[in-house]
Amino acid sequence: MTRASRVRNAGILLGIGLGGFLDGIVLHQIAQWHSMLSAVLPPHDMAAMRQNMAADGWFHIVTWLVTLGGVALLWKALRGPGPLPSGRALAGNMLVGWGGFNLVEGIIDHHLLELHHVRDLPEHVPFFDWAFLLVGGVAMLLAGLALRGRGGAAATIERRSGIERRSGSMV
Repeated sequence: MTRASRVRNAGILLGIGLGGFLDGIVLHQIAQWHSMLSAVLPPHDMAAMRQNMAADGWFHIVTWLVTLGGVALLWKALRGPGPLPSGRALAGNMLVGWGGFNLVEGIIDHHLLELHHVRDLPEHVPFFDWAFLLVGGVAMLLAGLALRGRGGAAATIERRSGIERRSGSMV
């Protein structure tokens, strides 16, 4: 795997993980518009609230692991030889990951399985599900593709690995 592809994949994983965290923090915890299972198990009593909180917790564990994978892949890419994609390319790939996450999660959880909707509580408002797909999914994905440039690399920065710097060679 090349350095550029590691950075691309790291950016996508970071976008998925951080996008999932923001979704969980803002929509689940701060706005309290929904929980992971709120459409099938409305949190009207303590038992249902506990199940929803546990499902939210599992969602956050998965987003944490995806983010950790993105950090590890980015670290490996930064320590390797070869041209380093620009920060713009990394940001674009993060938007691609975030938008892709929103599309997949929105289609599967909101429309196909109907586990929850963007605005379930106190009542379901379908407009928010469609706006989430359009703005949080399609628009973010397209913005990321435009920002990262052709081939996902945009401009590159030459950076030598530690071994190359110490030996004075350029591979």
